[in-house]
Amino acid sequence: MNQTQFRTGAAQPLSGVAMNTVLRNTYALLSLTLLFSAVMAGVSMALNWPYPGVMIVLVGYFGLLFLTAKLRNSPWGIAAVFALTGFMGVTLGPIINMYLYRFGNGSEIVMMALGGTGVIFLAMSGLALTTKKDYSFMGKFLFIGILVAFLAGLGNLFFQLPALGLAVSSMFVLLMAGLILFQTQQIVKGGETNYIMATVTLFVSIFNLFTSLLHIMGFAFGDD
Repeated sequence: MNQTQFRTGAAQPLSGVAMNTVLRNTYALLSLTLLFSAVMAGVSMALNWPYPGVMIVLVGYFGLLFLTAKLRNSPWGIAAVFALTGFMGVTLGPIINMYLYRFGNGSEIVMMALGGTGVIFLAMSGLALTTKKDYSFMGKFLFIGILVAFLAGLGNLFFQLPALGLAVSSMFVLLMAGLILFQTQQIVKGGETNYIMATVTLFVSIFNLFTSLLHIMGFAFGDD
């Protein structure tokens, strides 16, 4: 889940300079947070830290997300972004290790998921920056879809149904691709002018996209 403001009203387009500034700041901060998160995931993998558990992950994620949103207009917001993305990196390490140890071709699965994430991100970002079509109508659908997928994922923690888990992952792939398109266009059209919150939304989209593709690739191509 993420705390994106799904604005559907007509926003005032940013000037070219302002848009470029928000985009540049967003992509710069996103690059740094992705690198930091990858480092923290690597540390978690190297030390073989266990997965902290669903409740700890949810409390830590939503707590840091709330803190980031509260501090988004202050310099401390950047520190909160790194705390959030670093925490998510730590939780990602045990997941990647699980795939590496469980499947004989685990490294290939991880690389395929990583490559798929990169291709989808570039495709959706490129579309958002070049298309003249207005995708702001997607806001409400994305909000509802993410909520449904999140609740379904929580439910599957109790039922442990492989088909439901695969369906949830597939939903998240589609929803996160749409969210990348939506959020990037919000920057272009002036619906999102805070690069800290834009970074958080894109980072969470990439994180969920990668983990969902990892699940799907493991299910489809995993070699036990």
